[in-house]
Amino acid sequence: MNIKEKLKFLHDNPVVAWHEHFWSTGDFTTLNTVQGDDMMQVFDALGIDKVVTSLPVNKIKRCDPEVFVSANNVTYEAVKRYPGRVYGMAYAHPGYASAAVAEIERCVKELGFVGVKLYYDYFMDDPVYAPIIEKCIELDIPILQHSMHFMDAPNKIRQPLATDGVHMANAAKRYPEATFVMGHFTIAEWKYSLNAIADCPNVYTDMSGSVYDRPQMEMAVEMLGADRILFGTDNSPSSCVGKILGARISDEDKKTILSGRAFSRFLERTVK
Repeated sequence: MNIKEKLKFLHDNPVVAWHEHFWSTGDFTTLNTVQGDDMMQVFDALGIDKVVTSLPVNKIKRCDPEVFVSANNVTYEAVKRYPGRVYGMAYAHPGYASAAVAEIERCVKELGFVGVKLYYDYFMDDPVYAPIIEKCIELDIPILQHSMHFMDAPNKIRQPLATDGVHMANAAKRYPEATFVMGHFTIAEWKYSLNAIADCPNVYTDMSGSVYDRPQMEMAVEMLGADRILFGTDNSPSSCVGKILGARISDEDKKTILSGRAFSRFLERTVK
């Protein structure tokens, strides 16, 4: 079977990528339309119907409110440029609690965003996140957290506050009414984090990222169930399409992951 025949599975079924990024031109004020158009061409070729994007600020030491507001405006540019295909997630720095909560509300109620994307500013179970989590519960939107469990020193130094599955589980048990997504479970020590969230039904995960070990998808489905796994690529589309097509799981489980069936309601809301 050639690549075109294999991709027919994606073209014949609904596919939503829940973890993507359309970047700015470098100053978090203007959408990089060249990168965006290129990505959309790739998504079209692969049969990816809808894309959920965010612009986390990770290239400056201090992310003041005006910076994350500007970054979210760039995300909104992408939403407008690719209508009906691209949906936004709001990024906000939790160190500015009142500004972060106000920005999330603006993004959801005025711009039609469908969730919140958090980065490695604090561990997910840090009390600093309380106002953001409570606002997301109120707005009924999911929280996608950048996460991975590092064993190696260089990455621990580079991302000392990177959330792992234990932090996700702690937050989920504290806020059982919230909806969490542990980003790219396939990166780093993935078994550790899968084990940690296995008994937390309000923690989902996505399969994004370029890293792939053969048992990852199979074990994730066995431990969590396909309905708790979201498709996404984190801008590594070919790798992630290979993960799902090559996984030794049923076609029905693949369809469940690709469609993000459990999260479909978040894409159905409109700005009032």
